[in-house]
Amino acid sequence: LKFMTINTSGRPVLVRDTFATAFVKNLIVVLVWLTLTYINSILIATFFRHQIFYEDPRYILFIHMVINDGIQLTVTITLLILSYIIYKINVSFCCFFILVAVFTTRNTPVNLAAMAIERYLSICKPLHYTQLCTVRRTYTVIGMIWFICVAPDITDLFVTLATEPLSFFHESVFCIRQNVFKDPILAQKRKAFDIIYFSCVFLTLVVTYLKVMFAARGLSSANTSAKKARNTILLHGVQLAMCLLSYISPSVEIVLLIMFPGRILEIRYANYLLVYILPRFLSPIIYGARDKKFRKYFKKTLLRCRCNSS
Repeated sequence: LKFMTINTSGRPVLVRDTFATAFVKNLIVVLVWLTLTYINSILIATFFRHQIFYEDPRYILFIHMVINDGIQLTVTITLLILSYIIYKINVSFCCFFILVAVFTTRNTPVNLAAMAIERYLSICKPLHYTQLCTVRRTYTVIGMIWFICVAPDITDLFVTLATEPLSFFHESVFCIRQNVFKDPILAQKRKAFDIIYFSCVFLTLVVTYLKVMFAARGLSSANTSAKKARNTILLHGVQLAMCLLSYISPSVEIVLLIMFPGRILEIRYANYLLVYILPRFLSPIIYGARDKKFRKYFKKTLLRCRCNSS
């Protein structure tokens, strides 16, 4: 992987990994992608093979997040590998990859907030739950999630189309957001929306967790289910905290680069693993392992797949 940095004389210097380091880094991300793709494929197959799941809002939101994360991982890992192999790609293709990566990255925290609200309604509003959380409304919520996450960032493309010459889209660049959407106003807009997303999603999770926690203390007959919902939301909080790092990681990365100027490649790679890879491991744990109903059918699907492969 190559990055431009500035040396003590003020001249740009091209920093790159050795072949061995590049090979190991790519091998790690490819193995992680293959592992998660296999697990997510079983999760998706389990969902669509059993009607009990695709008529339940909770699992509809979950599988939407699994599919979204699968797309996000595929796109970001493709970009990472391309950066090692060919370094620069066409601006038009880069725009597509960057926007899909941004949309899907933003989707995950908002989807987690929606799942936390669903758990809150099932525990704290059980009499109204079936009226409030219908399948149709769940798909409407998913549509709203995509609109909320796409609308602010698609404007980057429109501004770039309006300000850059047509020849710019035929050039080749190292595919990062700053090299494609270069207008300084766009960077300020991104920071503003990051703060809004961070605040809204964080507050949603805290409020739902506290309300479910109080419900778990006040209820006796539904105490067990309330505690399970509270623990699920807490795990969502851990996953959400990792996902929300994507909102503050650029600022943290700048600070780390100032503190460790000779470690730019290691910092960027560690940031990628922590922010974009690690949170995607929690979804299978929360639902594939903890949820009894889903775990039961997940095991059946896994055994069926193994029998078919043998």
